[in-house]
Amino acid sequence: MSADFEIIKQRFINSDLNGKIEIYTTTQGLTVEQFKELLKHFPLQHLDKLEQAMA
Repeated sequence: MSADFEIIKQRFINSDLNGKIEIYTTTQGLTVEQFKELLKHFPLQHLDKLEQAMA
């Protein structure tokens, strides 16, 4: 994993729900595996909000 991804991941982990959604939906150039890694740190009970933001 690149150092840049580690920075993004730490920002994601430390963000509130809206911040997580913004990072997930606006960050470009990540691999599928990196997106999956971010999802491990997303509160699953709010997955519907993430899906709405991506629609």
